Amino acid sequence: MKRILVTGGAGFIGSHLCRRLLHEGNKVICLDNMFTGTYENISELDRDPNFEYVHADVIHPIQLEVDRIYNLACPASPVHYQYDPIMTTKTSFMGALNVLELAKKCNARVLQASTSEIYGDPLMHPQSESYRGNVNTIGPRACYDEGKRVAETLFFDFKRRRHVDIRVIRIFNTYGPNMLENDGRVVSNFIVQALHNRDITIYGDGSQTRSFCYVEDTVSGMIATMEKDGFTGPVNIGNPCEMTILELAKLIIRKTESESKLIYRELPVDDPIKRKPDISLAKRELGWEPQIGIDEGLDATIEYFRSKY
Repeated sequence: MKRILVTGGAGFIGSHLCRRLLHEGNKVICLDNMFTGTYENISELDRDPNFEYVHADVIHPIQLEVDRIYNLACPASPVHYQYDPIMTTKTSFMGALNVLELAKKCNARVLQASTSEIYGDPLMHPQSESYRGNVNTIGPRACYDEGKRVAETLFFDFKRRRHVDIRVIRIFNTYGPNMLENDGRVVSNFIVQALHNRDITIYGDGSQTRSFCYVEDTVSGMIATMEKDGFTGPVNIGNPCEMTILELAKLIIRKTESESKLIYRELPVDDPIKRKPDISLAKRELGWEPQIGIDEGLDATIEYFRSKY
């Protein structure tokens, strides 16, 4: 049994990770300040004697004894990370610093949940780990994009200078149960609007693309990266099945049998036009690739949101 710390463990992806790690027989400590996490996401886990919730913020030093650390603590949707951009940058930098200091102290292996947003509005398609990105350092998304980039910098400097056993993954668009209704992510937005027969809001003309990975596949990729000896990454974790935003909207309308109409709004500043991961490294080094297609994943996600109404 390993003692595993999951920062941001009450959030969307974090709660699924905590559940999987418990199921695999580990002691799991979930640390979260509940800015975007919810008690509802971890309420069933709290009955497990091997689960512990700690209300804390990663911007402060962490005093625990652990064997593994997954650092997921940071608001990840534009609505939330732009709410207080200074705090978002602080969380990315100070959070990374504090989990790395803890990993050094405990001789623990530590994984940073980075993001496809470090590629910015990419000029390479699909995006491989060798691509250095096209990021606007002073735009409204920079608090998140640059925060995650500097976190990666810290991780590799701690590896080189202090010999910390690190892992870095770059998560592409992930969806599934436990998403917040108001998080501003496109899948949750469209599903909630469709279930209420409200107009579905498309930014731009809907031709921009995304590649959607079901949360259980993302979690499998995270654990595979953590447990692969001698492999640091960075590695893309995402589903290379690319589709336009307009295609996604029409698919959700059909699946929900909604009467929603499509309305169009101006594309936000620095919103990426294309997003698709090159996952050849993950396939080769981890033996990992997504197993759940968009139809199956959306059905499960729609059912989750239906159950809330």
